[in-house]
Amino acid sequence: MTIPAISGLGAEWQIPGLGSVGGVGGVDPATDPSGVAGVAGLTGPAGTGPSGSFGDVLTQQIGNLTNLQDSAATASQSLADGTATDVSSVVTAVEKAQLAMQLAGQIRTKGSEAVNDIFHTQI
Repeated sequence: MTIPAISGLGAEWQIPGLGSVGGVGGVDPATDPSGVAGVAGLTGPAGTGPSGSFGDVLTQQIGNLTNLQDSAATASQSLADGTATDVSSVVTAVEKAQLAMQLAGQIRTKGSEAVNDIFHTQI
């Protein structure tokens, strides 16, 4: 399943000076205590992150979530039919998929809350 990128947004949705989605204003991996510099897509000064729009990054991450879910299902199936040689790798794959799905759900919830906050803002 492929989700198309969001395109055709007007100028009111652009933030000047930020560059691509990956730009987090000059995060230096050597001096960053928060660990943000080690997260894919959040490194480097504005405009040096991954190329593409927010929709492209979102599509890529949903694809990664799907891949984790598929690998967990395959590992579980191999454990069920007795072909798995390492039980701990099956458990690890299932836990990674579960945590990724929980994170995706939390991001969806926060996004929905943010949209509701914007809609309820009085001008």
